Amino acid sequence: MPDISPYYVLSFIIMAAYWITIISVIVVVITENRNPVRSLAWVTVLLFLPVVGLIIYIFFGRSIKNEAMLAKMKKRKLLQPELVKQVDFSKLPLSDCSLQQIRLAHSLMGAVYYPGNDIDIYIDGEALFKQLKDDLRSAKSSINLQFYIFEDDELGHEISEILCERARAGVAVRVIYDHVGSFRVSKKFYRQMSEAGVEIHPFFKVTFPEFAARVNWRNHRKVTVIDGRVGYIGGMNIANRYLGKNAVWRDTHIRICGQSVYGLLHSFAIDWCFMGLPTFEEDYHRYKPALSDMAGIQIVGSSPVGQWHNIALLFQKAIGNAKKLIYIQTPYFLPTSGLLIALQTAALSKVDVRIMIPRNPDSTTLRLASASYLSECMRSGIKIYYYEPGMLHSKVVIVDDEFATTGSTNFDFRSFEYNFECNAFIYSREFNKKMREIFIRDMKKCTRVNPTNWRHRPFFEKLKESLVRLLSPVL
Repeated sequence: MPDISPYYVLSFIIMAAYWITIISVIVVVITENRNPVRSLAWVTVLLFLPVVGLIIYIFFGRSIKNEAMLAKMKKRKLLQPELVKQVDFSKLPLSDCSLQQIRLAHSLMGAVYYPGNDIDIYIDGEALFKQLKDDLRSAKSSINLQFYIFEDDELGHEISEILCERARAGVAVRVIYDHVGSFRVSKKFYRQMSEAGVEIHPFFKVTFPEFAARVNWRNHRKVTVIDGRVGYIGGMNIANRYLGKNAVWRDTHIRICGQSVYGLLHSFAIDWCFMGLPTFEEDYHRYKPALSDMAGIQIVGSSPVGQWHNIALLFQKAIGNAKKLIYIQTPYFLPTSGLLIALQTAALSKVDVRIMIPRNPDSTTLRLASASYLSECMRSGIKIYYYEPGMLHSKVVIVDDEFATTGSTNFDFRSFEYNFECNAFIYSREFNKKMREIFIRDMKKCTRVNPTNWRHRPFFEKLKESLVRLLSPVL
């Protein structure tokens, strides 16, 4: 009997272990009961590109909806302050469509409807950050600040100095930044704030060996609460790109005074405890009874550890309810199949559907992927507008005369399924009108995409778009 080389035995063991791993991963993919098309795609990649497929799956394919995280989520629900009683939805002076959406948000995540809010809209970074800095300087008891990106540029240093000064004055200052989003920022920048008394922490810090488990999950929220009195939410990060007369980033952010500040603070507290940090006491300021003409708001969060994709479902409900118009601004347009069908159905029902995206976004890959959806949109009558002056980073959905939402959520797979996001869902005819007027003004800076010309663009451009579209769920 011939001798068996030990190298042969070792090779056999390695190959056996490898294929056992591949088969085990396929079993996991199947038993997660995801969308069948997506599950089949992962199985195909793992079978035909086993090495590459396994690496991609480890970084981008795994679900983090495990029982431990869900248990933490349920526990954190206890943080919701009981200072505002949930109103009787049936008595709200709103349309049936709005009432349906409000009930859905409450059913999905217990989102409280907060009446009586004053809202200021900011589409200019200079004006926003001037007001934010003024509010930060006037803080007496607490500052809770959360951004996806907190740059160490001129604006970042200016805000950092304010936070440090307030912390030294005895104000409780807490800051959350996303570790991946702010990966290029110097550690020294954050350390200086910590040494001044600012409680500053990265969300989902990406370190080895947890790198693969965390690199795909981003906290994209932009929430600020000052003294439990003033709140901010929107799409702007702390970065110089929003400043100056020639700022090329166009975004939307809002400042809120009213009961919904409780909801913003609750969102911040959830993320604070998610990182394993201790709960904190906070002063909540009561407000006078709501006036009928003030905006009603629900603060809605969405995350990859939730049972439902909250914001995607609410977007789908709002689009399905539309009777007259749907206006959307988003930097990246990569809709789920459900949302794409909802938009097409609305357009075919003669609802005025308009989607505004940047001509030149900050990512070539995302530009190509977004472009791959435009033909089927225009085929159903959806109007597509390219924003020309610069990077349109605004995240806005406006439906009919009463509802509008803005926050951190892009109209794409990543925001709906992989990111931690937060939006203000606003029910107000006055606010809706202001947002529609802003959208119409932005249209004057846009070029509408001509369906005929679009169909005749170069073949290789279409091919690139179609190939990149395959990566849409993980972009």
